[in-house]
Amino acid sequence: MKQIIFTDLDGTLLDYNTYSFKKAQDALRLLNIKKIPLIICTSKTRAEIEYYRKKLGNRVPFISENGGAIFIPKNYFKFQFSFSKTDKNYFIIELGTDYNKLISVIKKIKKSNINIGNFSDMSAKEVSKITNLSVRNAKLAKKRNYDEPFLLYDKKKEKDLIKIIKKNKLNYTKGTRFYHLMGNFDKGKAVKILINLFKRKYNKITTYGFGDSKNDFEMLNSIDNAYLVMKKNKKYASKKYKKADGVGPIGWSKVVNEEILNN
Repeated sequence: MKQIIFTDLDGTLLDYNTYSFKKAQDALRLLNIKKIPLIICTSKTRAEIEYYRKKLGNRVPFISENGGAIFIPKNYFKFQFSFSKTDKNYFIIELGTDYNKLISVIKKIKKSNINIGNFSDMSAKEVSKITNLSVRNAKLAKKRNYDEPFLLYDKKKEKDLIKIIKKNKLNYTKGTRFYHLMGNFDKGKAVKILINLFKRKYNKITTYGFGDSKNDFEMLNSIDNAYLVMKKNKKYASKKYKKADGVGPIGWSKVVNEEILNN
């Protein structure tokens, strides 16, 4: 039975403060040796994911912007499947809402006296300061197509915020740092599509999933073996899923070494 891993990045495979996967490096090396596909499923943009895929030597499909799109390298699946569009490197399955619609609703939220700070209105330097990303990586984070991250400065306004989002037939989720405005999609919908493609490729598979926040729950609900890693405060985002014993990449590595590589 082929093992397939789906993983969030920020606060999960990547350290919360340093955005490094150094603490998971040994486990990652063994996954590569065993040729176990590691599917990145994150709120990050295509540009950001490609940055980490290059560092990881990762050549498998990936999911960007909380399920907004699935990118499948050409020639990865040796059979035909439906996709939205193609470019030089990928077949792309789009699930997300047009980004311009998201920005129009962001403007409505601001006009309703709800104080938010969103990526499209921030400079790369401002994003860098808030996230601790380098300015270079902050520029990659701003290259969005399907999901708009924002900070809500007054939590008492959350109900009013949600009303506006729902009135405009959009959705939202909460990640490690930000709220995310998005369309009628989530990580789980994208994961299910990829799982079906992997079943066609390998026939029998077992899936593992790793996350740390609320925006990972739909992904984890679609997985055979779902794990939450500890957040930086050493707490878990939910009691529902299996617990990885460690913060971020430390907990991630323990599960990979003890539960996946030994099977």
